[in-house]
Amino acid sequence: MLFDLVNAIRSGDAEQLKWAVVGFVLSLPIILLIICVHEVAHGLVASKLGDPTAKSLGRLTLNPLKHLDPFGFLAMLCVGIGWAKPVPINTRYFKKPKRDMAICAAAGPLANILMGLIAMILLRLVMLFAELNPELFVEHYNVFYAIIMLFQTAAELSIAFAVFNLFPIPPLDGSKIVYMFLPNNILYKVLQYENYISLGFLALILLENFLPFSIISTVIWFFVDLILGLFEFILFF
Repeated sequence: MLFDLVNAIRSGDAEQLKWAVVGFVLSLPIILLIICVHEVAHGLVASKLGDPTAKSLGRLTLNPLKHLDPFGFLAMLCVGIGWAKPVPINTRYFKKPKRDMAICAAAGPLANILMGLIAMILLRLVMLFAELNPELFVEHYNVFYAIIMLFQTAAELSIAFAVFNLFPIPPLDGSKIVYMFLPNNILYKVLQYENYISLGFLALILLENFLPFSIISTVIWFFVDLILGLFEFILFF
């Protein structure tokens, strides 16, 4: 990511810098695709549940310009966690607003987890091909390494984006899932302070890189490693 690129430049190691540049370039389209798939999943599920808002606003598209939040994109590019411009959802169209909103919220992270699994499957296929064609692998090592880096990065960032958005803190998707289980009197009180909680969480994300211990990143990457480890066990065992 961006910080890895900066560190590689500072190191003065040409080989490290080369692969840091490759990783940075590969991460750009990956992040855009992750964001688009996430938001489209929200909109598609909302549409299936009766809410035409996302469709009428042209948000059911993989065009990144429709979903990009500049600050969220920059955050993901720098530290691997970020956010997109939320797809608007109107709960008045839902038969059961709390339940259907939770289903819509879960759709985005689940789509990203599926993306991560697909990336791991493709990574496994590339590695199998390399094992079966060792001479070709050696001859085109740089190409194979770049492809492996592409799918590994796609898997890691997809899962990281899903885990981050499952945090039960507004405005993230996890909060909408938790809201389904809250009694209405408690939910109304939480909603009164939702904007303040969101601002506090955003401030924590921005300040985290200046703290001696990165709490959010540590939690996210713990679960990323756990999920990827499960995928690796299934696919590589």
